[in-house]
Amino acid sequence: MPELPEVETVRRGLAPVMEGAVIANAEVHRPDLRWPLPERMAERLTGQTVDRLRRRSKYILADLSSGETLIVHLGMSGRILVSGEVQGHFVRVHAPRTSHDHVVLHMANGARVTFNDARRFGAMDLVPTERVERHWLLEALGPEPLGNGFDETYLAARLRGRRTPIKAALLDQRVVAGLGNIYVCEALHRAGIHPGRHAGRIGAHRIANLVPTIRAVLGEAIEAGGSSLRDYRQADGELGYFQHNFRVYGREGAPCRTPDCGGIVRRIVQSGRSSFYCPACQR
Repeated sequence: MPELPEVETVRRGLAPVMEGAVIANAEVHRPDLRWPLPERMAERLTGQTVDRLRRRSKYILADLSSGETLIVHLGMSGRILVSGEVQGHFVRVHAPRTSHDHVVLHMANGARVTFNDARRFGAMDLVPTERVERHWLLEALGPEPLGNGFDETYLAARLRGRRTPIKAALLDQRVVAGLGNIYVCEALHRAGIHPGRHAGRIGAHRIANLVPTIRAVLGEAIEAGGSSLRDYRQADGELGYFQHNFRVYGREGAPCRTPDCGGIVRRIVQSGRSSFYCPACQR
């Protein structure tokens, strides 16, 4: 599933052709994705200006001139692709519509924005902008890891006394929003913390190092366009390439990339998910 860097990369790719632009015509080709789509969705989108395009956790939020916000989640295999001719921007030529192109937005500036989702695990909803933070998908989310609300004082308080593994604690979207399996594995490796260590037993100095490490990993991944492992593509259809920089994720049996470490990357299963780590440099 796309994590924060992938969703942020998609948002940045959409912004030049969507922000400030009018949705000339919206096409909705099925009644549902993971859940039913909003009633009269095509009608409610058509003719609206996209005032702002933002991200919350793993969700893209499009604030509309109607006073509603379109919430978009990519799910496991969802893609949002831009095509057409837009002045000042290079975009792809329109491809023929496929059976998995479920929602298509024809922008007045000539761009076409297509939501494609083969497995239909994605989701969309339309809600009043003033109440979007109270939407059931968003209301319980913790702070953004790249925002001011996520710092060592906050994280230390949320981890204090918790016996859950640190990997599980960081994947808890109520603790911090947007982190997923890939980037938690990578951040814990850089911070030298074993994924199975109890969250409440991590010292203050290690937490103080973990926060900027998480930020650094996410920042590097965003600059690399995210990680393309299976279905993920950027808005222009290109692959991300941060997967080439993985230090542990997916590298079971390979040498640790920490200089002079000498360890071999291992894999364990935590709560049904694979955790990759180096037993030599993660304690």
